[in-house]
Amino acid sequence: MTSPEKEMSLLKEALLRWSQAYFEQDDPEVPDVEYDAAMRRLQALEAAHPEWATADSPTQRVGSAPLAAFQTVAHRLPMLSLDNAFSDTELVDFDRRVTEKLQVDVVEYCCEPKLDGVAVSLAYQAGQLVQAATRGDGSSGEDVTENVRTIANVALQLAGDNIPAYLEVRGEIVIPRMAFERLNARARESGDKVFANPRNAAAGSLRQLDSRVAARRPLSFTAYSVGVVEGQLPNSHSEVLRSLKRWGLPISEYMETVSGVAACGDYFSRLGAQRDALPFDIDGIVFKVNDLGLQERLGFVSRAPRWAIARKFPAQEVGTRLLGVDFQVGRTGAITPVARLEPVLVAGVTVSNATLHNADEIHRLGLKIGDRVIVRRAGDVIPQVVSVVPELDADAPPHNRESIVFPASCPACGSRVERAADGAVMRCGAGLECNAQLKAAIRHFASRKALDIEGLGDKLIEQLVDEGLVQSLNDLFHLDIGQLQGLDRMGVKSSENVFEALLRARSTSFARFIYSLGIREVGEATARALALHFLDLDSLLKATTEELEGVDDVGPVVADHIKAYTSNPLNQELLSSLIESGITWPAVQVDTGDGPLTGMLWVVTGKLLTMSRDEAEAKLRALGAKTAASVSSKTTTVVAGPGAGSKKKKAEALNIPVVDEEELIRTLGGRL
Repeated sequence: MTSPEKEMSLLKEALLRWSQAYFEQDDPEVPDVEYDAAMRRLQALEAAHPEWATADSPTQRVGSAPLAAFQTVAHRLPMLSLDNAFSDTELVDFDRRVTEKLQVDVVEYCCEPKLDGVAVSLAYQAGQLVQAATRGDGSSGEDVTENVRTIANVALQLAGDNIPAYLEVRGEIVIPRMAFERLNARARESGDKVFANPRNAAAGSLRQLDSRVAARRPLSFTAYSVGVVEGQLPNSHSEVLRSLKRWGLPISEYMETVSGVAACGDYFSRLGAQRDALPFDIDGIVFKVNDLGLQERLGFVSRAPRWAIARKFPAQEVGTRLLGVDFQVGRTGAITPVARLEPVLVAGVTVSNATLHNADEIHRLGLKIGDRVIVRRAGDVIPQVVSVVPELDADAPPHNRESIVFPASCPACGSRVERAADGAVMRCGAGLECNAQLKAAIRHFASRKALDIEGLGDKLIEQLVDEGLVQSLNDLFHLDIGQLQGLDRMGVKSSENVFEALLRARSTSFARFIYSLGIREVGEATARALALHFLDLDSLLKATTEELEGVDDVGPVVADHIKAYTSNPLNQELLSSLIESGITWPAVQVDTGDGPLTGMLWVVTGKLLTMSRDEAEAKLRALGAKTAASVSSKTTTVVAGPGAGSKKKKAEALNIPVVDEEELIRTLGGRL
């Protein structure tokens, strides 16, 4: 059994190493939850054994020393960290300490999402940005002025009245989620470094020695406080932030002021429910005493203010161990490695499986069975293994590690596996003759946005294929109630419901039918564009690659995928059989030319509050507009909601008008 003194030594060494990896190398070795747990354990041990506590302990530090590659900036006022609350009880204890010290019953708090990015300080002299620095070790940081100047929403010159002669603004630099996914997708395609999470990507981008590289990264800034100020500011934290906004600096649109700790708990619950839908990663909520005079009375402890606390959400990144790897076959034949993990709670959900993407990703991670790994789950994103974690104690007995070997034949049907032309993906070429691909194709075919066959769920699809009742998509429309009743858990009523759903599915739209076929990279928007362009199936089947490329949203790669599908004799036979089975759709309604938006091409991006993007696009088309999924020189207007990223930037670069949801509603003339 490890002695307390030995455990303290191991924890200090590990925390210092992890801190260096996190702050200096932008490449964390462990998830935040493990770092926080280790820090709290060390704090507890130091409290119990003060004779072994040392001045260089990580519990006495904030962040890490500044990088040598940048000029060092000494903060005129230290940039401290915040104490954390990991439960409602700890939040209530924080409020009790505040109210007791102030001798009041209720305190007003300012509530803000805790962005998971890189803390920076921006110095403005006479309203002009003169310096930007990272937090570093809290006393000094790196001079990243040139990189920060490239961030689109950082004001280089403040505007308005009563701007202090000197104003130090503190905030967080992040990369929004959608922009992060696109950044990693491009990196995988080009063989560049893939980032583990948006925070790493933001930190790595901000610390580029070449500001031109930083300029190409989708960084975004949000102000959350001020440091040194030479001039007058309002008397409350929330009003200070509103002043910053008036002068041209972005603040959190989710900021609220509440009265009392119960209201803080309500805010935490409300934002927690929205967490997965937010355009950026947050790992908690920061609660600050709103009155600046009360903040001054409360003061500070060594590492943090007494007037603020961060209430943390359940971790989205957690460490566990890789027990093995299974291989799944997808709808297009792609063979995906799936990690089998020691079950672990991630973002409130028990995770025992996670995607490993492909062979190149496994090689990049240096992953072997038996490794400790970081698993990430954010929102509806499939859990994924993002990195290998070094063992805490290097002297501990090593775990048996086993190399991961891809199968030479399809694990579902035994057909030969071949590496795709892009080099990263292994595929089974058996098509729908492979039961795994057939099952996946049926799931897509029956999905809500395709033919919407209610009741045709995964378990029923598994039985239909395994029992040999369905060997192609067309077989679905030749099932009878008796066959359905003969399956497990299929009674009379449920069998009748599925049968009736199959009858209803025969009546659809041309766009839904195209989407239901599962042609590679043909999503809803592309299917709709194909339907509007070709109007009928015969014209689509006869289209050349060049004609396909003339359709909005269809580039050379997608055109090749469509042509490969339509020219395949087996697919042609399938399409004929589906039509013979009674699948029909009304004639495609072409723009009559008399709508108020006729001749316009709109793109809707970001999150809308009053309607979904699909609803917005449908309303625009009802007024004569065409809609597309991507921005091009043909685009006439872009609707950008919160979270809009590269599409909005591309529109601005092409001088295409960008409107918000309010303007969209006015354009629709109240048709909600």
